[in-house]
Amino acid sequence: MYRRSAAAAVLLTAALTLTACSSGGDDSEAKVKPPASSAAPDPADTPATPATAEPAADAKPTGPVLPDAKLTPKTGSFTAQEKKYLSGRVPEKMDPAAVLQTGQEACQRVARTAKHDKDAATGAVITGEIPGAKDAITYLCPDQKPILAAAEKGFAEGPKQSPAAGGYRALTQATNCTWEAKGKDGSVLASGPEAPLKAGDKITATIPAGTTEFNSSGCYAWIPA
Repeated sequence: MYRRSAAAAVLLTAALTLTACSSGGDDSEAKVKPPASSAAPDPADTPATPATAEPAADAKPTGPVLPDAKLTPKTGSFTAQEKKYLSGRVPEKMDPAAVLQTGQEACQRVARTAKHDKDAATGAVITGEIPGAKDAITYLCPDQKPILAAAEKGFAEGPKQSPAAGGYRALTQATNCTWEAKGKDGSVLASGPEAPLKAGDKITATIPAGTTEFNSSGCYAWIPA
């Protein structure tokens, strides 16, 4: 059974150890190995961070940050989009290039995951398993915006309050996925799966109008069907 690793924002101190984003050769070495029971990314390639109900944004420093006028690398220059990404997120006395690498790494991981499985990439953005993916895609790799757009319509497994009524699809093939829709009085309006799941089955749920809480387990993440 696939156990989704809990996901956490990248520590800025660890950013100094990240290698620069490579533009070639990495795809053939991609670590993405979707397990048979789930479309989620390989946990070995995923830092620990708690799942969230919507795409997770970068954690920005709470202390003093470099003003935009000082966002310059030791060598070369930043593009306009890179400067927008760095604005407000570089702690004082830290090399902006090191912070930029965290965003480049997020882009790299989204791209290589999407190449193998777009559902896995979408789910990883929804749950926060690729930390900072939302801002990274927005400013550094806009070619991945279709993944972000899909993620922004979805939500992670667990309790979801007042979900929009309609059909949804789970981004997993795990046979232990279960769900339940409850009304205001706590009564069960619908639940699933309606029949035993088999490996490879498409997992869907129809959330009735009037649902005040939708609970699911083993389903990873949901997007509109």
